[in-house]
Amino acid sequence: MAIIKFLARAFKAAKWAAIPAAALALAACEPVGPRSAGGSGPRTGSGETVKVALLVPRGTGQAGDEVLATALENAARLAIADLNGANIDMTVYGTAGSAAGATTAASTAINDGADIILGPVYADAANAAGVVAAQRGVNVLAFSNNRTIAGNNVFVLGPLFETSAMRLMNYAKSQGKQSVAGIYADNLAGQLAQHAVNGAASRAGVTVTGSVVHPFSQQGIIDAMPQIKSAALAADSVFLTSTTDGALPLLTQLMPENGINPEEHQYISLTRLDIPPQTLELPGVQNAWFALPDPGRTAQFNARYQGAYGTSAHSIAGLAYDGIAAIGALMASGRQNALSRQSLTQSQGFEGVTGIFRLNSDGTNDRGLAVATIRDKQVVVIDGAPRSFSGVGF
Repeated sequence: MAIIKFLARAFKAAKWAAIPAAALALAACEPVGPRSAGGSGPRTGSGETVKVALLVPRGTGQAGDEVLATALENAARLAIADLNGANIDMTVYGTAGSAAGATTAASTAINDGADIILGPVYADAANAAGVVAAQRGVNVLAFSNNRTIAGNNVFVLGPLFETSAMRLMNYAKSQGKQSVAGIYADNLAGQLAQHAVNGAASRAGVTVTGSVVHPFSQQGIIDAMPQIKSAALAADSVFLTSTTDGALPLLTQLMPENGINPEEHQYISLTRLDIPPQTLELPGVQNAWFALPDPGRTAQFNARYQGAYGTSAHSIAGLAYDGIAAIGALMASGRQNALSRQSLTQSQGFEGVTGIFRLNSDGTNDRGLAVATIRDKQVVVIDGAPRSFSGVGF
């Protein structure tokens, strides 16, 4: 279909310019070795220099990974320049984007005296780095959003399905929505999405009228439309969980054609509808809801990054800035064991270029997200991002 070809061209041109929410969590992984509970961290306090190891996917031979590695390093260095009251000595290590490479990089970094590890990106690499770091009592702030690797000494910084689902479900409830139907691909991302949506609905007091799982193929979506229609017509909102480079374009084309009127059944997307920008052109996403990091803070960061480096920031570069910001805030606090599990999981969280965020004791994170919609092919914020974690449903 033409709509699929359109999105294929868009993503070929911007393969590494944007990573939707699910992209870093496409493969679950079992721990490659035992990990102890979260590291106590080095005994650090105000005025001391903390050694940060930044692990990036450099050395894979893929141009996109090199772009991503550079963007993460650039963002981290911007954050270091902004710190007040904290001294950070950062060294960058390439992981070759693999578990083996991350094991070597983490071992080298810790032997070099690293107090904390920031990165890597990919789930298997982050898991491997966590195993090595646990043996030395070092915590890892990974850029992954795969919750299956979170826990013990590994904290994931990437946006999680649970956070987006909860933010959107609470907003839907506030707008009078009482029921929801969920649509999921038959893969790991779909399984994680279904768990997140069902959990959010239960907590928000929204009834799930149906959950449709479709094969991850064009024909599979077409064949599943009768089930999707039946579930959607029984609800006042429909949760779409596929990405813009997956099933979402076709679903948002076929659903209205099959009588699922978005004016009567609110379309809600678990993943970003503004990445890549070409997605905004799709008729089926107009007036749909989705969650995104604080747009104001993101725009400021993007402008600063452009001014400093002469190029646009990668969509997950802000995670590197936020990781450094959290480390810097803890170091500036003057507390002993500033990088311990207890300190990292402080309830008030941190402020970064993507908005407020905090790390949880199970290695996951909460983020303060805005709710937006698409109107006339433009992103319009309909509920702003919170500025603190008090009273926002966490």
